Amino acid sequence: MFYARCIMMGELGFAVICSSNMNRSMEAHAFLSKKGFNVRSFGTGDKVKLPGPAPDKPNCYEFGTSYDDIYNDLLRKDKTLYTQNGLLHMLDRNRRIKPDPERFQVCKDKFDIIVTCEERVYDQVLECLEARIPEENTPVHVINIDIQDNHEEATIGAFMICELAALLSGTEDLDNDIDELLHEFETKCQRNVLHCVQFY
Repeated sequence: MFYARCIMMGELGFAVICSSNMNRSMEAHAFLSKKGFNVRSFGTGDKVKLPGPAPDKPNCYEFGTSYDDIYNDLLRKDKTLYTQNGLLHMLDRNRRIKPDPERFQVCKDKFDIIVTCEERVYDQVLECLEARIPEENTPVHVINIDIQDNHEEATIGAFMICELAALLSGTEDLDNDIDELLHEFETKCQRNVLHCVQFY
């Protein structure tokens, strides 16, 4: 179990979640992973959605469709468009990190801290956790930082999430200190944070 491994190694288990497990969560996943954090990433949407040739024509895929397959599909459809808007570059990065986008609602692993990238995703995560029957009353801290879904904001967001992860990893009593640490983070980053505790 992922959670058991985290405890054994004496480090926190992080999950970073956006809607499609494509941009914001994967940018943060890549960044935290490079810094040595124990991290996984997910999406909460019904489908994986990527921009298409027009606002009303997105590219939609099932969760579990590999980043390779999505990359090749977009390459076939319009190499120029998807090179210019950065999607092929993003998918190339993603496939170096893990095989495919994962949906949080079907994951059975446990985490110490879940960071979501928008309020709608935060609500979906809470809804999912509330629907589960806690087995061991293990706490999980769910934290939201609003990050716009574009490449530039995803990069800034990854830095912020990494800073938050470092703050939270530096305490010996997370449950007791987290409110103070989040306040410190909000003041420094000038971003509002949502936080609540759920149980596994």
